[in-house]
Amino acid sequence: MADPAPAALRVVAVLPALNESETIVDVVRAIAPYLPAIVVDDGSTDGTGALARGAGAEVVRHESNRGYDKALESGLYRAVELDYDAAITLDADGQHDPSLLLRFIDALSGGADLVVGVRDRRQRWSESLFRAVGRMVWGIEDPLCGMKGYRASLLRRAQWFDSYGSIGTELTVRAVRAGCVVAQVSVPTRPRRGDSRFGGGFSADWRILKALAHGLAGVRPLPP
Repeated sequence: MADPAPAALRVVAVLPALNESETIVDVVRAIAPYLPAIVVDDGSTDGTGALARGAGAEVVRHESNRGYDKALESGLYRAVELDYDAAITLDADGQHDPSLLLRFIDALSGGADLVVGVRDRRQRWSESLFRAVGRMVWGIEDPLCGMKGYRASLLRRAQWFDSYGSIGTELTVRAVRAGCVVAQVSVPTRPRRGDSRFGGGFSADWRILKALAHGLAGVRPLPP
């Protein structure tokens, strides 16, 4: 008698969102044919959370803005609490084509602990530097890509997502250094609607350079 087929992974999409009322309904509805969604309303003042809930998303609300990394952390560990097997993060601004979720699900189903997106669009100089260093030091083509997939087992093992404002890169570095199975998936991106929550100019470059310096200086290893 043949062995039974493995059960499909239970996967959820996680979207950090700050004042994304212009896009959040369209994004949640576009994701719905592929995955349920958890939206982290990171202190929005424009009704983002209510709109996301009305579109069918689970909503985690921060009463005040806690920043990108803490929004991701809240959403990912909410996925763990809800007993999902994996979570895929993507932006709430419409830059990521929801059909790309299938590539991440395939990689996670194939045994990856972490799946990292690789964007096709040119980025600011500090991101390009981070990308070059990431390729040389960690073998990761685009550590700053906002679209990543995480096994719940990795999140439980890690115990936290971010400790220094890594712009979503700390757990990636920890996973690589621990020898976890990491897959990389090409991610064509579209222009976002509205202003970037990340900002621009020197302050954004400085945040990126600080995150890179922390990653190179050493991050706490994953527990066994």
